[in-house]
Amino acid sequence: MNDNPRALKLADRIKVIVATMLDTRVKDPRLGFVTITDVRVSGDLQHATVFYTVFGTDEEREGTAAALHSATGMLRREVGRQTGVRLTPTLEFIADAVPENARVIEDLLSEARGRDAELARSKEGAAYAGEADPYRKPRDEEDEDLDDADLEDEDLDVEDLDDDEGAAPGHERA
Repeated sequence: MNDNPRALKLADRIKVIVATMLDTRVKDPRLGFVTITDVRVSGDLQHATVFYTVFGTDEEREGTAAALHSATGMLRREVGRQTGVRLTPTLEFIADAVPENARVIEDLLSEARGRDAELARSKEGAAYAGEADPYRKPRDEEDEDLDDADLEDEDLDVEDLDDDEGAAPGHERA
């Protein structure tokens, strides 16, 4: 999408003009229930792509595409007249894929919900392979008291150790 403010403003204006013209002036019987979803204008303001959706069957969509193609000249003339730009952009109509994409996403979400429900049913009667809580827990105070008592029973005399034993050669403790 172009970040040019003039192109964005022109795109919004073209969207309004084309939607109004389709509603009021285009009398083609092939034209179905059309919604203009977006308009994108090139950076040089020479080309406008108009995205639309059509409510109905595939035949109605094809008929609407043909009606838009035949009305392109009249729509372009009206866009040039109402916008006042020096060079009127060419109009290209493209069927918007948003409804189909939304349908695909909805199908994927329903499939994921079904898999989640199936997993929840399989988890109901299952048991843990090991302990229910496999993480280590801090020691209780009873365990610490036992460890302290074990250390007191062992009579270790620190004074019996040789002072020079841990020192590096040539360095004696004072």
